Amino acid sequence: MAIHLPLIWLIWCGLVTFREKVKIYNLRASDLPSDLLSPTDGYVKVFCGSAALGQTGVRNDDLNPWWKEEFTYFKAQENDVLRLEVFDDDILFDDLLGVCQRQLRVGSYKHDCYLKKGGTLHYEYTLSAPVQK
Repeated sequence: MAIHLPLIWLIWCGLVTFREKVKIYNLRASDLPSDLLSPTDGYVKVFCGSAALGQTGVRNDDLNPWWKEEFTYFKAQENDVLRLEVFDDDILFDDLLGVCQRQLRVGSYKHDCYLKKGGTLHYEYTLSAPVQK
């Protein structure tokens, strides 16, 4: 029996995985800066660790946009870095207004992030505890 124990252990470890899920939602900004030609056409790119989760739609001419998109990532782990990049969509090139970074923790959180070029990004995330599968 002792000979088969390592084999049983390897099979069990292969069947059991621990997964966490992060959900990023309720993204909105306030007091975004205007450029010389028009109010900000804002959007947000969302990353978790090295994974790009996508981006919101562009909210044209809105200094206080709210984005309805939600982002979910099933391979998130506690201490992964959540990165949100806020841009102003322009004809020639998009201006980076600021970057928000935070290490994930298990639970639900609301955060405000002050952007380098002005304004604030408000967002929420929930990281679920690991689930045995």
